[in-house]
This record gives sequence, C-alpha cells and structure tokens, in this order.
Amino acid sequence: MSADLDFALELADIADSLSLPRFRALDLRVETKPDLTPVTDADRAVERALRERIAEARPGEGVLGEEEGEDSSPVRWIVDPIDGTRNFLRGVPIWATLLALERDGKLVCGVVSAPALGHRWWAARGEGALRDGETICVSEVGSLADASVSVTYGRELELVEHAVWHARGLGDFWQHALVAEGSVDAAVDARLALWDYAALVPIVEEAGGRVTALDGGPPQAGEQFVSSNGLLHEDLLGLLG
Repeated sequence: MSADLDFALELADIADSLSLPRFRALDLRVETKPDLTPVTDADRAVERALRERIAEARPGEGVLGEEEGEDSSPVRWIVDPIDGTRNFLRGVPIWATLLALERDGKLVCGVVSAPALGHRWWAARGEGALRDGETICVSEVGSLADASVSVTYGRELELVEHAVWHARGLGDFWQHALVAEGSVDAAVDARLALWDYAALVPIVEEAGGRVTALDGGPPQAGEQFVSSNGLLHEDLLGLLG
C-alpha cells in the first residue's frame, strides 16, 4: 500500500471516531450555512481534526475542505467531512467522509468511509480499488436495456427509466461506490463541488469504470458528475443529451 493511501486510511479512522458517536446523538447541533445547506457539529469537528493531523504529519501539504475553505497548494487533501449531512442529521445511515489526495491537479488516491453502513472503499493509482479490503470491479453490463442506473434528478430519472432495466435515485457518494463494486452500472449526479466527487474518481477508475461530466469531458466542479462501468457510458450520455 502506498504511503499516501496508508495516511488517507489513518485520516478516515480519525473521522469515523468523531462522526459515528455523533450519529443520532440527541444533542447534535445543526446550523444553516449562508448557502442554506445544513452543517452539524460533527461536520466541523471532523474537518478540524483532519486539518490538524495533516498539518502535523504532512506540513507541506494543503487542505481543501467543505467547511473551512480552499487551499491552492500543488499537493493538497480534499475533504468532505460528512457527505450526506441531511441523511446524517435525520438518522439515515447513508453518509460518509470523503478524502482524496491531489498532486499537481491529479487525484492520486481516494477513501470513502461510511461507518454507519459498516463499509469503506479506497483506491490509489495503479493499486486497484477495494471495499473493506476486498478487491472490487465494475460490472460487465454493456446495454442500457440491461442496466441498473441511479439518477439524482427527477427529469433525468424519467428519461432514463424508460431506457434501462432498473432506475432509482440512490444519491450522494453511495451510488458511485455501488458503480465501483458492480452493483449499479451507472450513476448520474447533481452539480457537485470538488470535495463531493474527488475521492470517487480514483475508486471508480481503479475499479475499471469511467467518470466524466455530462458533456463527456473530465469531471468539473459545478458540473454534473457521471460514473459508469465504461461500457455503456457513451450511450447514457447520448440518452441524456
């Protein structure tokens, strides 16, 4: 295992130790941010702890986090302390800490840790993708008519459900993790921030899949994010127009 990935998994352990005890806590504190999205005391505590650990262990590396802002360092950790905060604060177990390391614009490793689900996915370039220590790979479904697809938006869900075998809106990180492990064949997400998808890119790609924006280009912050097993990617993009 690479030193970068080993450290990322250490960071995930720290995050889990802080987030899981606050899940369904009766005294959970929730605030509304200026963009009208919720943030909990767990979100803030996880990001602060990870920033402190990175500063201690990797003083030359920056951090871009959802709660405390941006660092444009050429080597930086991209952190979403709790992806799925609305699920977290309502007691729904589909939430995770997302961690990625970016070197000179390239995402070299990623970890998605979902302690309430009891699962963790991770990958580093050239090392494959794993869930809970077991190697995973995308499906071999090559036809939309045979495909299971997760779609976030209602309009696009309506388009897709008439062309595929099964369509549902599973949401957040989970739908893309399911693509990586072959349970879902493709997923179409909302317009995302970098911290929402950075960790997912190496995981899906190392599992043999493909990730793009809706126009087929590289994923971009502020654009929709599409993951698939690669075999039906172009057909799906064409369907969505």
